[in-house]
Amino acid sequence: MQCLILAGGLGTRMRGFDPTTPKALLPVAGMPFAHWQLSWLSSEGVNSVVYSLGHMGEMIKEYVKDGSRWGISVRYVEETDGLLGTGGAVRLAVDEGDVDNQFFVLYGDSYLQVSLRELHSNFGQRHVPAIMTVYENDDRWDTSNVIFENEMVTRYEKGCVSPPLAMRYIDYGLSEVRTEAVQELIAPNCRSDLAEFYAELSRQGRLGGFEAKERFYEVGSTEGLHELDLFLKGGIDDRGDDN
Repeated sequence: MQCLILAGGLGTRMRGFDPTTPKALLPVAGMPFAHWQLSWLSSEGVNSVVYSLGHMGEMIKEYVKDGSRWGISVRYVEETDGLLGTGGAVRLAVDEGDVDNQFFVLYGDSYLQVSLRELHSNFGQRHVPAIMTVYENDDRWDTSNVIFENEMVTRYEKGCVSPPLAMRYIDYGLSEVRTEAVQELIAPNCRSDLAEFYAELSRQGRLGGFEAKERFYEVGSTEGLHELDLFLKGGIDDRGDDN
């Protein structure tokens, strides 16, 4: 199994916390975040990782290197002519031939609790171009942005100001996609948001869904970083309550 990690963003929300360190290297429970993310991927059976890099990417390369300390083979795709956004970064990885015919896409600031083996098996049995993990969020951790019905994402809308009541789920931060879908819907060498790709697939009735049962963590905010630090140290439960 292969995973593309999107780690090329500017990390604007965390600049006040530490402007000199990319989110992937922020210290969490005594280790850079990338250590925890790669350890989780390795434990779930992923043996190949492609990092999509941009802002401060050299620092990530210096720390992760070839990935051998986690038992993973790591390669890098670097945006050299300006940031392409999450969608453009995925298309670049496809165009450069660094990803397989199907691969996971994981946000570079997400720490998740879901079985990648089950997701991969589910995707392999379905005739959909992409599958998104979703979580029944009910606006608790962030604004819900998904309608999930009959194992399909029937509506996805990032940044919805007034989400309908049926929009009780949230994008969990992980998907698995086929390269032909990326080539079909994401233009090459153009800045785009991966959310546009998912939204279009949901409108077409072609976006599968896979429900995660445990909450997600992230290091894209100071609050999220604090919660993950507590969780990894054993001081917070999955409801978000301090022990």
